[in-house]
Amino acid sequence: METISSFPPKNKDFSFCCYTFHLSLFLFRLSSSFRTTLRLFSDDKMASGMAVNDECKLKFVELKAKRNYRFIVFKIDNQEVVVEKVGSPDETYEDFAASLPADECRYAVFDFDFTTAENCQKSKIFFIAWSPETSKVRMKMVYASSKDRFKRELDGIQVELQATDPSEMSLDIIKGRAL
Repeated sequence: METISSFPPKNKDFSFCCYTFHLSLFLFRLSSSFRTTLRLFSDDKMASGMAVNDECKLKFVELKAKRNYRFIVFKIDNQEVVVEKVGSPDETYEDFAASLPADECRYAVFDFDFTTAENCQKSKIFFIAWSPETSKVRMKMVYASSKDRFKRELDGIQVELQATDPSEMSLDIIKGRAL
C-alpha cells in the first residue's frame, strides 16, 4: 500500500487511466457542444434567428400547385420572413422585376412559363435572392445568412438565382437557366 506522500503512483496504469479519463471528458464536452449546435439549427427558426411566417409557405404552395400567382416577393420584417407582394397570373416578368426595390434585399419566387425546342409548354419555379449593391451591408448579411434555410422551407424550387443588379436577372438569363 502506498502512502499519500507517493501520490500519484509511479506506474504506467495510473497514467493511462488519467489519460483516458481526460480524453473521455474532452469527447463528452465536444459531443455536448455538438448537440447544442444541432439544437440551434434544428429549431423552427433559421440559423440567423429568422422565423418564417406560415403565409410564406401557404402562398408558395398556391403558386406551385394551383398557379394562383406568377410571383411572390418576400422580405424580412422584425426577425421574420413575410410576404410583401404577390403577382397575379397575368403579370409579366417585367412587372416582377419592377416590384423589387432598388436599394433593399428581397427573396422572390417566379413561376416561369416557356416553350422547349420540341414545342412543349413547361414551367420552372425560380428562387431569386435579390441583394443590390446599394443595399446596406447589414441587410445583405442578414439575407445571405437566412437564404438557405428559407429556401428549404419552399419545397419545389427548381432553379436558384442570385442577383445584385437587374442585368444579372434579365429575361434572357432566366430563359437560359430554364432550358
